[in-house]
Amino acid sequence: MSVRAKKHLGQHFLTDENIAKKIADSLTEQGYDDVLEIGPGMGVLTKYLLEKDPKVTVMELDSESVVYLKETFPLEHIKLNTSAEKFTIVEGDFLKKDLKTFFSGKQVAIIGNFPYNISSQIVFKAIENREFVPEFSGMFQKEVAQRIAEKKGSKAYGIISVLTQAFYDAEYLFTVPPTVFNPPPKVDSGVIRLIRKENYTLPVDEALFFRVVKTAFNQRRKMLRSSLKSFNLSVTLKEDPIFAMRPEQLSVQDFVDLTSKIANDGTGNH
Repeated sequence: MSVRAKKHLGQHFLTDENIAKKIADSLTEQGYDDVLEIGPGMGVLTKYLLEKDPKVTVMELDSESVVYLKETFPLEHIKLNTSAEKFTIVEGDFLKKDLKTFFSGKQVAIIGNFPYNISSQIVFKAIENREFVPEFSGMFQKEVAQRIAEKKGSKAYGIISVLTQAFYDAEYLFTVPPTVFNPPPKVDSGVIRLIRKENYTLPVDEALFFRVVKTAFNQRRKMLRSSLKSFNLSVTLKEDPIFAMRPEQLSVQDFVDLTSKIANDGTGNH
């Protein structure tokens, strides 16, 4: 039995065993008890994750893939030294799952060959649940992977770069060509790893920080003085040199500082 790739689910099945192993090995195996693989498909990555120590849960939306996984990975055939509880197959939508409840508040690493059409949403959900997600590794469309890991000063640097790097150290690991997928996508893929920062809380109001970053990049060609007009900033604050900059020129720390200045602006309405 094999699974037919479904376009509406953005499925491109990885067929290269060496790359699957490299992705599995990108997890550091530190700081977590559970591994969650999103969209395992036919389990090419799954089998390498099962060779590692932590408990593995795979979450798959495609019912045909779920049947395949249950037939391919029957518990009695999983060569583990410990109990069958080390491996769980879940049919469901990751974006709709309450991770805290599902994993009982445990630390869980997220990994996967992510469907391109929801990959950014997966990252944002991991950020929302960062208290429980110390590590995140996976494959994206190359441009998205680069954007997540990009530093200031680049046109690729944007909202997802800043919001991810506020809480995680991001590293672009390697590029994957279309030829190792079935069906092959029309673009290259890229694998990244996110390691949660030791201090993953912000010294400013988080909701305001997110709003400042998103508002600034929504008009990324403009100086902050113009793009942040909706914050009703005081004349005095707008004279600060940072407001003569464009968002791509600001580091994560600069955005933290900017948020603090806006929060402390006496006449503003935020």
